[in-house]
Amino acid sequence: MALAAEFGTPLYVFDEATLRGKCAEYGEEFARRYPDTLVIYACKAFINRALAQIFKEEGLGLDVVSGGELAIAKSVDFPMERVYFHGNNKSRRELEQAIGWGVGRIVVDNFLELSLLDEVAKEAGVSQEGLLRLSPGVDPHTHAYITTGVIESKFGFPIAEAEEALAKAMSSSYFELIGFHFHIGSQIFELESYREAIEIVLRFAAEMRSKYGFKFEEFSPGGGLAISYTQDSPAPTIAEFAEVISSTLLEKSKDLSLEPPRLVIEPGRSIVGQAGVALYTVGATKEIPGLRKYVSVDGGMADNIRPALYGDRYEAVVANKMEEEDLERVTIAGKFCQSGDILIKDIDLPKLAPGDIIAIPGSGAYCLSMASNYNASLKPAIVLVKDGEARLIRRRESYEDLMSHDLV
Repeated sequence: MALAAEFGTPLYVFDEATLRGKCAEYGEEFARRYPDTLVIYACKAFINRALAQIFKEEGLGLDVVSGGELAIAKSVDFPMERVYFHGNNKSRRELEQAIGWGVGRIVVDNFLELSLLDEVAKEAGVSQEGLLRLSPGVDPHTHAYITTGVIESKFGFPIAEAEEALAKAMSSSYFELIGFHFHIGSQIFELESYREAIEIVLRFAAEMRSKYGFKFEEFSPGGGLAISYTQDSPAPTIAEFAEVISSTLLEKSKDLSLEPPRLVIEPGRSIVGQAGVALYTVGATKEIPGLRKYVSVDGGMADNIRPALYGDRYEAVVANKMEEEDLERVTIAGKFCQSGDILIKDIDLPKLAPGDIIAIPGSGAYCLSMASNYNASLKPAIVLVKDGEARLIRRRESYEDLMSHDLV
């Protein structure tokens, strides 16, 4: 309530202890199972300068997918050797920026990029290390929009084309291929999907060693571990995730007589998701007798499009009525001009009145990173809390910000 009063709503609140704790947990769980592991945070979940500084201090790397994310890393002097540049359509300018700033790895997604990267690295007079992104053809049974490792995905080289890509990469004088990457999807509960995909890629690596003398030095099975958004959807633990990845990689490497490669893990949601809480203020209500009661709040799909885009569900509490037990079933509606702007459908909460503060946990990932100015709305403020103190890490947009790029 105090934060909402001080900073206004909608407001996103991140807990620094949770963020740092998740970073440490990933490091510890993998270190005890597979010591040669680098954990890199997937910035697409959400990044800004304050969070980049935290990940830098915690010894993580960064998985970036745009020049903008790379620029945020550069702005806090993030160690570029721990930055991996992903993306299915990197521009020449982005590749020039990445190579010029000395990124550690470029993860190549297609044949055009292989050629473009070779040209840019030659012009810069450097040899750039990197990985090939493969599509292993494994369905992790998550939402279709966040499934990325199946054959029909827009990402990566299908295994059937990967040999041609490897041969071309190994013939380059300016791109040094050191390994493979895949990412099968996001919000994954079925850990056996990782085991299946790892086995496919390692068999390919062994075949390429035999045919081309390829030295398999580095391997990334991506990230994508699910988190629990509701009490009835428990997610695997980081320890369980680490066990499946590490044991499969060690066992299969031994079976195929491969030297175990360096392991690179790319969590995003499972680090930042549960560290964030969204706060909203209740406004108007609309009751349709016998059908539904809508309670509108001062945010919605412009700051959190996930329910509208994926049909995802959240829990919520009423921050100023935590002890009340007199519940009613309501639908939490956003303020934007779309019928699909519903944050939570049919949830039991204490009776709501204008001015009440609704808190939605699990809002740290893919809310702010996909936020928009729909209906010319202002993107919300963000605060970081630690030891009972809060500091603003992004101010609320102003109308001047909204119009600052317009030309008349």
